[in-house]
Amino acid sequence: MLKNNIEVDVKVKCIESGTTQAKVAEQVGTSPQYVSRIIKKGDGVVNKTFIQMMEALGYDVELTYVKREIDKN
Repeated sequence: MLKNNIEVDVKVKCIESGTTQAKVAEQVGTSPQYVSRIIKKGDGVVNKTFIQMMEALGYDVELTYVKREIDKN
């Protein structure tokens, strides 16, 4: 089982960062439509087969987000 709701997580992180999905798309060199489609697709970010393999091995998958420290030098 994937314990995260990636669609909600991305939206929350955009709000926390004061940015939009469109701006994120621009930063990674893709279209806003593609970012939206990947986020909304049930297994678009984390492969369904990977989740099933981990479940078969007795694991749940939980993503952890850690904000990078920006070097100001």
